[in-house]
Amino acid sequence: MTAPALPFAPVVLVTGAARRVGAEIARRLHGAGAAVAIHCRASQAEAGELAARLNADRPDSAAVFVADLLDVAGLPALVDAVVARFSRLDALVNNASSFYATKVGAVDTAIWDDLVGSNLRAPFFLAQAAAPYLAGSGGCIVNITDIHAERPLRGYPVYCAAKAGLLGLTRALAVELGPRVRVNAVAPGAIEWPQGTDDFPPAERAAIIEHSLLKRVGSPADIAGTVKFLIFDAPYVTGQVINVDGGRTAHL
Repeated sequence: MTAPALPFAPVVLVTGAARRVGAEIARRLHGAGAAVAIHCRASQAEAGELAARLNADRPDSAAVFVADLLDVAGLPALVDAVVARFSRLDALVNNASSFYATKVGAVDTAIWDDLVGSNLRAPFFLAQAAAPYLAGSGGCIVNITDIHAERPLRGYPVYCAAKAGLLGLTRALAVELGPRVRVNAVAPGAIEWPQGTDDFPPAERAAIIEHSLLKRVGSPADIAGTVKFLIFDAPYVTGQVINVDGGRTAHL
């Protein structure tokens, strides 16, 4: 069911929104009445299909923006393009992320730049570019971190360090950008399993699920619903991180 029309359509830029969790976030926010800027890098066909479905539901409410988030110099242009298309910006969701194992002793600068670039550097420079527009609209930022930002996952030191930086950045930006801009984060636990990887064999997956309090894997909808809450229903919440992990971190 389509959400009732709002007095104006809040505009949300979601990075990495063509697939998986990012696509579900875009769908959920769109269903709540937002116009959605769907960012992608390589998944242009999937992003286009998503935008077409959303626009069929509500014309001119979604558009695709292609950008390489590792190209920091190009990030202000991405934000400006969204504002040029929709005339405003009310929220930024930093969802795009690189995730893969790294072994200490085998990490080179390319690996470091990729993981830190996508998970920490790009969110900062996007936030910096978006801040003037968000301040003007009284908007917000939601960063997608990870429960392993605080409790590192063995075999993923660079990824965990980057997400830990994003967690700290969330709180620092809440201080820097308040009171006009709220900044919060959602920290997923086991939300689907990475595709095309053998890093989590069945026995390990079962152990992770067993260690959670709810004894099940979460879904992208769990993350999308929390993002929606922070954007639309939490006007007095800033500088916070919500763990969406089935209770796993309650006793890690």
